[in-house]
Parts: sequence; structure tokens; C-alpha cells
Amino acid sequence: QVQLVESGGGLVQAGGSLRLSCAASGVFFRINAMGWYRQAPGKQRELVATVGSDGSTMYADSVKGRFTISRDNAKNTVHLQMNSLKSEDTAVYYCAAELWVIDGSRDYWGQGTQVTVSS
Repeated sequence: QVQLVESGGGLVQAGGSLRLSCAASGVFFRINAMGWYRQAPGKQRELVATVGSDGSTMYADSVKGRFTISRDNAKNTVHLQMNSLKSEDTAVYYCAAELWVIDGSRDYWGQGTQVTVSS
């Protein structure tokens, strides 16, 4: 079965950096868009950044200039480099991807990784 597995979360001080990674595994033909979402306690899940199959990127205004999303198509991975972290970046971060599988295109989600920024 298709799986998205995240890694790289943790505890960091404000102003610090973290790098999240997500690897897709299983049986699929192609990966379209990949992205990162986050959900803070008591808040709705929100989009952080996406990267298309052509490498085009999109960022939430709150992370522009601080976060960078990238993907490695050969390794079926997506990364999120997070710099200048703020306490408001504290959340569970989820990887998401649109994959072409045997019965069509489907969205998949990772299990989430906790990012905690201490002030």
C-alpha cells in the first residue's frame, strides 16, 4: 500500500531551524503535487507549502521567506526547510501528496510530525 512517512520534527528554540522530510513508498505510477500542512492545537489544518511536479511552489503568507519546499523525484521525497522559526509555527506538520495509483488519482497523507518552537 502507498505510504507517506515524515521525519525531522522536534523541539527547537525560536530563531532556529528544522528540516522536515517525507518519503512516499508503495505502488504508484506518478506523484503530482506534494505539500506540507500543519495543525496547531485548537486550530484548523492549514496549508504551509506545495510543490508541483514541474517544481512550481506556493507558500502560505505566514511562512514566505522563511520556509523552502523542495522535492526529489528520483527518491519520491519532499522536504521542508524551516528557518527563523517562531513560536506560532508550533504545530503537527503533515505531508500530503497526490499520487496516480492503479484506480486513478488519490490524495495521501502522512501520520504527522510534531514541531515545537520554544520562545
